[in-house]
Amino acid sequence: MQPVTLNWRTSTYTGTENCVEVADNEPTKVMVRDTKERSRGTMAVQPITWVAFVEFAKQG
Repeated sequence: MQPVTLNWRTSTYTGTENCVEVADNEPTKVMVRDTKERSRGTMAVQPITWVAFVEFAKQG
């Protein structure tokens, strides 16, 4: 099985000050990183956790 090439993208709502990138094309995890400091690493969360976070953020 070959590793998935992550498809990094930013939100259409992302401003210039607070930017994150998300790669959600891997079926077992969603990767998140800081656009301005990509070398500082990434955070991986389960897809169900990411969906819950996005739904919560939409309420704000």
